[in-house]
Amino acid sequence: MNVVGILEAKGGSVETIRPDAPVGLAIHRLSDKRIGALVVSPDGRRVDGVLAERDVVRALAHHGPRLIEMPVAKVMSPAVTCRPDSSIRDAMATMTRTRHRHLPVVDGEHLVGLVSIGDLLKHRLEEMELEASVLRNAYIAGR
Repeated sequence: MNVVGILEAKGGSVETIRPDAPVGLAIHRLSDKRIGALVVSPDGRRVDGVLAERDVVRALAHHGPRLIEMPVAKVMSPAVTCRPDSSIRDAMATMTRTRHRHLPVVDGEHLVGLVSIGDLLKHRLEEMELEASVLRNAYIAGR
């Protein structure tokens, strides 16, 4: 399965925030929506970066309370993206290599979704359970 299959199952809705928005607003959005990251985008289509909880914690350690008023662009991570036709394995490898937990999904230059490591792991676990079930049934039938 490809990333597009995950987006079809979970939906393509993505929470974005403008790069000039204050980090305080981003923190409230992360908390209110109960999500781990926002895609930083000036127009909801182009991806400038990602602001994850990790970025906020690191920036808080460095900037202290003045972080709240700083623009998101100052503390976001650079965008690491994947395509809708990327395989789940490739997306997981990218996340592992770059140490990102969220990948914006971009078709051409347009944002079409966001996948998290949790989304990918859920799919892989379901795949593994299906494989185990098929093998178990084949073993029982072959007895």
